Amino acid sequence: MATTGLSHVVASHYDNLPEKGREQRHESRIYHMRNFNNWIKSTLINEYLEKVRQQQPGAKLQVLDLGCGKGGDLQKWHRAKVDKVVGVDIASTSIEQCKDRYYEMRGRHGGRIFSGEFHAVDCTKEKIKDYLEDKEIQFDIVSCQFAFHYCFESLPQAECMLRNVSDNLRPGGFFIGTTPDANDIMARIEGNGCNRFGNSLFSVTFDESNVGGPQPLFGAQYQFHLEDVVDCPEFLVHFPTLTKLAEKFGLLMIGKQRFQNYFQQRKEQPEAKLLLQRMNALESWKVGEKQLGEEEDYKHMEGVETGGEKVGTLSRDEWEALTIYTVFIFKKMRL
Repeated sequence: MATTGLSHVVASHYDNLPEKGREQRHESRIYHMRNFNNWIKSTLINEYLEKVRQQQPGAKLQVLDLGCGKGGDLQKWHRAKVDKVVGVDIASTSIEQCKDRYYEMRGRHGGRIFSGEFHAVDCTKEKIKDYLEDKEIQFDIVSCQFAFHYCFESLPQAECMLRNVSDNLRPGGFFIGTTPDANDIMARIEGNGCNRFGNSLFSVTFDESNVGGPQPLFGAQYQFHLEDVVDCPEFLVHFPTLTKLAEKFGLLMIGKQRFQNYFQQRKEQPEAKLLLQRMNALESWKVGEKQLGEEEDYKHMEGVETGGEKVGTLSRDEWEALTIYTVFIFKKMRL
């Protein structure tokens, strides 16, 4: 597997992340933030699988999950009743853990889940088709959650990633994902007047020599830290460049929305609202009641009329961390 550039750093970081149990995750300060991010992903997945079902009633649903990690979205695909999932990730240890999770799920459900295959592949440097059991398979959905930004290390890597998306996506299918918003990151850096921003949960740090001027279209590197989860280099995704590059591979951008706007637009939809509650994506908050974080973390709720009832919210630090992200959707056009 090709590991020049920073790919090996990223792979090593995720390979060495300890697997945490449900109890440990529940005690984490980013417990609700992670649930919120999972709600965003679930809502996005459900929205576009429904569009596929409308396009092709009764057809088998096949999904390619790029950067699948340890299999955090396997349950989402099961709940969405897809027929096949192929997961690929640069981190080989993560892929082994993903396989273990899949087979454990399969046993728990008596084999009544989607068929799955999982491969250690650097999607930014290798051809995914070379690894697939069925070289002719075409997917309805290609999903890349919180991982796409790694391909913007260089133009060849971005092109390789988009070629992999396009080559494996059927015409009319959707490429969906989540990634940091470069404009927001740079606005926060400029607002801070230095090479970093963040809070008690996360930080974004640029090399001091790389701030104060325009960023390169590729290789605009920063160090991203998120408590308990991430501490490795990432790259800004310049969306105008991504949009143009994607069109070269027959991928037309049909949607892009910041997390906070995506949430506001969908939180009252019946299915999404139910999912918010089921996934415990918001922390129950009541005036004067002790929360997971410090009292200061809930200053943004001052003046909110709750009528003495509990309402769903997130700490200020969690909200600041998750609002750097955006969802994106591309559609594969007929070439």
